[in-house]
This record gives sequence, C-alpha cells and structure tokens, in this order.
Amino acid sequence: MKAGFIGAGKLGFSLGKFFADHGIHVTGYYSRSIESAGEAARFTDSRCYDDLELLVNDSDALFLTVPDEAIRSTYEKIKEYDIAGKQICHCSGALSAAETFPDAGERGAQRYSIHPLFPVSDRLSGFREMPDAFFCLEGDDSPGLEEWETFLKGCTAGTRIIKGRDKPRYHGACAIASNLYCALADFGIRMLEGCGFREDEALRALSPLMRSNTEHIIRQGPVKALTGPVERGDADTVRKHLGSIISSEDMKLYAAASKAVVRIAEAKNPDRDYSEIRAVLNAARLQERGETR
Repeated sequence: MKAGFIGAGKLGFSLGKFFADHGIHVTGYYSRSIESAGEAARFTDSRCYDDLELLVNDSDALFLTVPDEAIRSTYEKIKEYDIAGKQICHCSGALSAAETFPDAGERGAQRYSIHPLFPVSDRLSGFREMPDAFFCLEGDDSPGLEEWETFLKGCTAGTRIIKGRDKPRYHGACAIASNLYCALADFGIRMLEGCGFREDEALRALSPLMRSNTEHIIRQGPVKALTGPVERGDADTVRKHLGSIISSEDMKLYAAASKAVVRIAEAKNPDRDYSEIRAVLNAARLQERGETR
C-alpha cells in the first residue's frame, strides 16, 4: 500500500507519520503551500510533490486531508487524472464518501472516509496520540474498507464501520461529547466569575472537578458517574441555582441540561421520585418565556 496525501496541515502531518510508523509506505504530499508539503515530506521521510498528477500516479490510496469545505473541489481536480484502481479517502466526520466522491465508482476508484475520534492539536506530536484513538470508517460500496479496518484494529484503540446515512448522527455525537462540553465548562466559569473569580482562577478551581467527573464517566458510564442536586432530588438547591442565573440564555441552558440529567438520574435511581425537580425546571422554562400556567 502506497498512500499519498493532498493537504499538509495538522491532520495530514499526523496521519501520514502514524501510517509510516505502522508499515504503510507514504509516497508524499501535495499542498497549496509547497513549504508545508516539504515540511510534511521531511517529517514522514517521503516526497514533496509540486505536480498533483504525479502524486496520483505514484499512490494506491489518496488521502484528502483538507478542510471539509475543500474536499469536493479537491476531488474534482484529482478525478481529471486516471484514478482507476485507486482508493480515494477523506477524514471528515461529518461528510460521507458518497456525497464527496459521487462518481468515483464510475471512474473505477473506491471511496472511503476514515475519521479519527480525537482532535489533532499539534502537527508534530498528534501521531503519538493516534494509537489511543478510536477510528470510524465508512464507504458503503467499497469492498476494500475491511482491509483498512483490519489494519487500524491492529494499531489503534478500536474501529467501527458505519453507514454513510449515519454520518450526521455520528458527527453529532462527537460534537455533543466534545464541543458542547466546552459550552457547559464556559457556563460554569462564567458563574464563578460572577462570584469574583478571575477566568484563569475559575478554570483552575473547576479543573479537578471536571477531570474527576470525566474520568468517572469514562470508567463507569454517565449513569453510575452522576452525582449532584438533581440526582439527589434536591429541588430547593435547583431553585437556588436558577435564581442565581441572570441571563435568559443561560437559564435555558441550565434547564435543558438539567432535564436531561433527570432522565439519567431516573435510570440510576428508579425508585426515587423526581416530579418536584421536573416541576421546578418546567416552571423555569415557562418563566423564561414569560408564560404562566
């Protein structure tokens, strides 16, 4: 297997190095920036290409490690060359192979998406984290996908092949567990700022709580890890929380998240009555909309 990369950003650097370290021959890199392609090539002991057609010809698999909005336009360029027998792959979590490479099969190519479930924060060190990452693969009509699954199972934390139609739901799950978590962390920091904390001080104060809770969720799952006033059925404390929130948007966030927590709490404590908690949260939503019963 000879893999070529179009795009020499953080993901291209990291994935190419990861592949090279695990036995895949990286032919090299092509990028809008010849400097970036050269740096990636040196990093992976491969070749810097200034001719896209030559990279296509030299590679069995072509990884389009470009931003999501550029994947389709990049494919439109490479399909002008002979891609018969090639594997065309992108690494987007949101897009399916079919919507980005719609006519690859007609041109004799296979189409995949291979998405690592972790954020690449540094192009020179991200490859070291990839063995701990889970990879999701997709390519509904591409028979060679199982070969990539076998390869990745041997050098990562795990893999799963999903259907192209499930990509929006899959990517939504990733965003909820990662991006939306940032919104809740920001909410907590702002609440402490209202108590006189500086932003950096608030983050430092909350970090052990956040870290411990995340570790418990990872080890035990969200139901067993759940603690706090909603889980205890402490409606008075929830009322006080709501009374301390000034912003209407923040109140909606607190109420919506807490209602979701009630469902988890009921799974943990099926014999506990959470009707008063629900009533408090419903009242907050009505109050936020300016409605009355």
